[in-house]
Amino acid sequence: MDGPDHLIPFSYAPLPQTNPPPPPSPPKRKAPLTYLAFAASALLLLVLAAVAPRGPTGIKETGTETPAAASRGVSQGVSEKSNGPLLADSSRYPWTNAMLVWQRTSFHFQPQKNWMNDPDGPMYYKGWYHLFYQYNPDSAIWGNITWGHAVSRDLIHWLYLPLAMVPDRWYDLNGVWTGSATLLPTGGVVMLYTGSTNESVQVQNLATPADPDDPLLLRWVKSESNPILLPPRGIGLKDFRDPTTAWFVKSDSAWRIAIGSKNPDHDGIALVYKTRDFINYELIHGVLHKVDGTGMWECVDFYPVSTESGEGLDTSTGPGEGVRHVLKASLDDDKHDYYAIGRYEEEANTWTPDDAESDVGIGLRYDYGKYYASKTFYDQVKKRRVLWGWTGETDSERTDIRKGWASLQLSDSTGGELKSFPYYRGK
Repeated sequence: MDGPDHLIPFSYAPLPQTNPPPPPSPPKRKAPLTYLAFAASALLLLVLAAVAPRGPTGIKETGTETPAAASRGVSQGVSEKSNGPLLADSSRYPWTNAMLVWQRTSFHFQPQKNWMNDPDGPMYYKGWYHLFYQYNPDSAIWGNITWGHAVSRDLIHWLYLPLAMVPDRWYDLNGVWTGSATLLPTGGVVMLYTGSTNESVQVQNLATPADPDDPLLLRWVKSESNPILLPPRGIGLKDFRDPTTAWFVKSDSAWRIAIGSKNPDHDGIALVYKTRDFINYELIHGVLHKVDGTGMWECVDFYPVSTESGEGLDTSTGPGEGVRHVLKASLDDDKHDYYAIGRYEEEANTWTPDDAESDVGIGLRYDYGKYYASKTFYDQVKKRRVLWGWTGETDSERTDIRKGWASLQLSDSTGGELKSFPYYRGK
């Protein structure tokens, strides 16, 4: 293959197997009485386990006992992968990476190891599909959030690249959080992302490729103007995050972005800013949309779909005949992704759902399983819209550490026509 492919090895080699189990001993024949004695002993152990006092304990390793991590519980969709109700509270089976490596997927995207959450800045650029993602390079649990980076030719086979951005400035010292990519008509790329500052204030930042001619976009430069946006008056310092891909509005010759938040009444809202240079911004009066009682809106996504064509639409496609807009929000309160379809009015800066009873946060979801923080991008080559979503596995954090990884990304794509959405199927 021409180009840089030969410089980067393909990934998805199995993780190294630590503490492999010893080979099984040759089977030995037992006398019938031996079998009866063994069965009686096993039954006695089960009875003792059922009546013994219970309490959380750690897993014994090298003669010591480590404190048991508090389980987040079934109520939060988390399983401890125990050996059953009789033994679950007295001890946990010592799962090892060698035992669990078979669970790694070969189809959906996963990093080679450690924690992953929200997809960031997906796009198609100079022959490659790019996926950035929230990543902890040090552990299989959330923390030290940086941007991992991988590229693909087909969204199935992936090449892992060096970290794209790390928390190394005061304005993102507590995490390089979720962001979106915007492709400019000039061929350039701008990346807007949320930074959690050294005082845990959520601000918006700008980064651009160090070398726009590099199809792999290996190096990124954070703007000297960062942070470019601070929480506006009336918005909590920790309630202002996850800028969308920008869309261009011809009537005011400016780009617009939406950012998720909530108001003091705990209503979910989407704020809209406009900019001409991605450094200076103006908050547009009012909100794009509000839904009572839905709480903090994270990872807002806003994009057009066709009511007529089977092709996807560029994000900057404005309202008009044959066009609707999808507004999606990830609800921090219940950790689900909700969307609705409606009409966008650029001049009024408003979006109105076609069906008020299926509004954002109270109606339809992209997926009814464990699925969150989704983000779409327009694939300009295949004229389709591609959806990425983070799936957090239901393992406990204890097991995540044992196996060495946590989470995967799911992707889906449609032509972008309206009937591909559940509410409009059959209409």
